[in-house]
Amino acid sequence: MRWVLFLLCVLLALTCSDQTVVNQGNRETILFAYCTTEGDELNVWQEKGKISLYLRSSRDGVFYDVQPLSIFGTDLCVTWESRTGLTAFWVDGRRSAPQVYRKNHKILSGGAVILGQDPDSFVGKFDENQSFVGEISDVNMWDYLLTDDQIKNFNEKVWVGPEPNVLNWNTVQYEVNGNVREVPEKYK
Repeated sequence: MRWVLFLLCVLLALTCSDQTVVNQGNRETILFAYCTTEGDELNVWQEKGKISLYLRSSRDGVFYDVQPLSIFGTDLCVTWESRTGLTAFWVDGRRSAPQVYRKNHKILSGGAVILGQDPDSFVGKFDENQSFVGEISDVNMWDYLLTDDQIKNFNEKVWVGPEPNVLNWNTVQYEVNGNVREVPEKYK
């Protein structure tokens, strides 16, 4: 049975290791991709000096002027609600102004999450010029919106909010491909 997401909260902890690559004004860098065999369902990009969200589209997105990702780590969260279309980005606990995007849209299940790389076909055909250069950790997803306080206080070491019910970084089974290194906990 396929399920659909009507509410969404995705939290990522990011560290950019090479600002000259990742924060170039003209570079498109994918942070988070969720796709099904039917195509892109949900993508989060850093592009044109902004952070963007695309739902079932690679052309029609919503853009946010937020602070650039840091070499010291950034907690990034995107929230979206289907019923109203309200979406916002949170950077280190600070929320952007909300925008209306894809009101009444549904995100299909049965896909794959790909971090730091954009699949131009279902889980394949990657473009290294769009890859994220840095560290990604603590990626979590809920099918409901977290409270403002929960998002503001996000920290994987002291998280007291609800367990992620769609994607849980602590329990997800993943596969490492390409030029990716797993960093042991003692180095984080």
